[in-house]
Amino acid sequence: MAPGTECVRPLLADGTPIHDEPLPTRYTKPRITVRDRWSGAGVLKLARPGDPWSVWLFWDRGWRFKNWYVNLEEPLHRWSGGVDSEDHFLDIAVYPDRSWEWRDEDEFAQAQQAGLLDAGQAERIRVAGQAAARVIGAWGRPFSENWASWRPDPRWRNPVLPRDWDRAAAPAAPPHSTHAIPQHPRAS
Repeated sequence: MAPGTECVRPLLADGTPIHDEPLPTRYTKPRITVRDRWSGAGVLKLARPGDPWSVWLFWDRGWRFKNWYVNLEEPLHRWSGGVDSEDHFLDIAVYPDRSWEWRDEDEFAQAQQAGLLDAGQAERIRVAGQAAARVIGAWGRPFSENWASWRPDPRWRNPVLPRDWDRAAAPAAPPHSTHAIPQHPRAS
């Protein structure tokens, strides 16, 4: 996702960015979903069908590789306008020296406390995270591949959101965690 790419982001109903809200009330206040633009350096998101996570690659400006980010989520659901993703709050940051750390454990715990995840879901997410950690420890795909050297084709234009970006996700996902991600026209 290149800087400036249209995307969908949740906000609190009063317009407050989600991460500006204190954690104890972050998941209990009413939300809205708005069109926005991706800011910062680009990010490449890799997702294999059926995996309960995707791997994001981040670069600093000037294409200096920064890190991988394992985003625990429902397996992506492809539709004609792109893919839908339901985030599971818990993540893993992976660094070029192959070290890694859990991220957002506080948000994961708060989501459970707020009733957004039941005990069974939380356990499945932890199991998925442990499976991802084993892939990291073995330096499996995609970490062992040369994705850090990937560059977008300079002829590509930023994709636009489909007209029906705000349709109900299939399968339905709670509004706090649905992100319509436009599919690049050249993506398969």
